[in-house]
Amino acid sequence: MEIIIHGDKLKVTDAMKQYIQEKLDKLNKYLENSDNVRANVIVKVKNHEQRVEITIPLKAYILRSEESKDDFYAAVDKTIDKLERQIRKNKTRIMSKQNKVSRDFDLESFTEEDISDDKKILKRKKVEVKPMNEEEAILQMELLGHQFYMYKDSDTNKASVVYKRTDGHYGIIESE
Repeated sequence: MEIIIHGDKLKVTDAMKQYIQEKLDKLNKYLENSDNVRANVIVKVKNHEQRVEITIPLKAYILRSEESKDDFYAAVDKTIDKLERQIRKNKTRIMSKQNKVSRDFDLESFTEEDISDDKKILKRKKVEVKPMNEEEAILQMELLGHQFYMYKDSDTNKASVVYKRTDGHYGIIESE
């Protein structure tokens, strides 16, 4: 796996690079053709917290995890654990899509305990999508106390979703 490490407001030392490399090597057992995979790692410092963000773009999937801790090594451990859990948790979904897409994962490396079929859709909801502008949608989302809100953009007449980002700002997903 090729690993690209960037430091934001921080100089990444050789020891830090080596630690990240060792931890990311754990994921090689899940990946098919791991030599062709590139992992992008960004290490940031905000106040006293170390933030580690790892993104691994594959042919059909994007694995991404981000974690903040007081200790750099704890943040790396937690981020890698999240990535591994994402892969294991979604094994059945990955296997069902394997016929449709090229293989990104080495499915033989999974054990029976890695299979997680306990997640199901428990609720289905139909909503009336009302035309409104972005500001109205944000206000409605805040009034409901939700993290996202679906609406019909009054300017483009297309379905859109406004969501609250982890940094406190907002994002919008627009349909084509």
